[in-house]
Amino acid sequence: MNKRDFLKTTGAFLASSLLPRVGSAQAATEHRTNWAGNYTFHTDNLLQPKTVEDVQKAVISCHKLKALGSRHSFNGIADSTQNQISLKQLDTMKIDKNAHAVTVGAGVTYGQLCPWLDAQGYALHNLASLPHISVVGACATGTHGSGPHNGNLSTAVAGLELVSADGKIITLSRQKDDRFPGFVVSLGGLGIVTGITLNVEPTFQMKQVVYENLSMDQLEHNMDTIFGSGYNTSLFTDWQNHRITQVWIKSRVQPDDPSTLAPQFYGATLQTQKLHPVAGHSAESCTDQFGIPGPWYERMPHFKMNFTPSNGKEIQSEYFVPREHGYQAMLAVEQLRDHITPHLYITELRTIAADDLWMSEAYKRDSMAIHFTWKPETDAVNQVLPLIEAKLAPFDARPHWAKVFTMPPSHLQSLYTQLPAFRQLLQQHDPNGKFRNEYLDRNIFTA
Repeated sequence: MNKRDFLKTTGAFLASSLLPRVGSAQAATEHRTNWAGNYTFHTDNLLQPKTVEDVQKAVISCHKLKALGSRHSFNGIADSTQNQISLKQLDTMKIDKNAHAVTVGAGVTYGQLCPWLDAQGYALHNLASLPHISVVGACATGTHGSGPHNGNLSTAVAGLELVSADGKIITLSRQKDDRFPGFVVSLGGLGIVTGITLNVEPTFQMKQVVYENLSMDQLEHNMDTIFGSGYNTSLFTDWQNHRITQVWIKSRVQPDDPSTLAPQFYGATLQTQKLHPVAGHSAESCTDQFGIPGPWYERMPHFKMNFTPSNGKEIQSEYFVPREHGYQAMLAVEQLRDHITPHLYITELRTIAADDLWMSEAYKRDSMAIHFTWKPETDAVNQVLPLIEAKLAPFDARPHWAKVFTMPPSHLQSLYTQLPAFRQLLQQHDPNGKFRNEYLDRNIFTA
């Protein structure tokens, strides 16, 4: 029996022993993958607790355990060779109007939260391009939206509740805990988060408009103005012809907004039809364009909740560079255009404000994110990523924790000044490595 079969057999025995005690565990009947299908998890044992108490029992009973969110990660960050736990059934949502905050269970997605929150008269400061992702999972990996003054989604976190390795409940608050910035982007290593509290603001209306064919030359001297032209702005490119194929500008609706849309934007032309970021794809799944006003949660994401997000079968990679070097980083990647384009659906460029969260990709620096949505061609992607990473190395590019990258651990670790402090947190709260896996061992602990 090889090592993997031994671990799976051991894990299956352990999971079956948990069934009567946890009362909500369920073994999967087939191998599970992430949503895009590019990653297969190494265990079929999935615990599905209904309550926080069930989570505590599962944590105490398991030797190894990893939380599985909405499966929108593209690498092994949530993988386990023994047991995974889904918090999908922890779906409570509660508003605290006095604190201007909402507390949600770990199973809640942004697609569930946002319409409910809007009905209460509130909004979140930012959203990712997909509403399908879980709130807890997005915050734990530093996932982001866009906007030069908008921090990533984790910056809205005001409090956390998690079950630690000994089964005890820990509650943390930004206002009360000095080490709180180390717990937010936790990479799933500090415990099983069961609830999260987010700051909210009064609800608002937004609109979005799309322009086509912006010369990259315009970004040399106008990058800040272009990215600052809306509340959220995204640029899309296929890296060919030295152009941005589409500019998506998402703005808050103001009483004095003009009744007509500007026909040009820095030489780019106003859309004549609804567009999908990827040429040739139906735009039916995309949120409304042409400056049509709508709720914030129906304009900030690129895609609607009731459609397949993005392209579906795909691979994603993303790198964060200092915003002041964004244009130079773009030019460096552009040199690889003929290596990149054959395997690419589209690249998206966005800006993110700096934050103080230890393991955030935007820690202590305003950033531009260079995102690649790849065709499902694993071997080809794994060959081109080292080339991209080499081009971006002079800019200290940080990869998105939940997407595919090939960066050596030694270099990755050098990009995070608070990594030693984060390691101490991991060792203090999980001394026996219950929540560690191959991903964390390689990227955080490998010397």
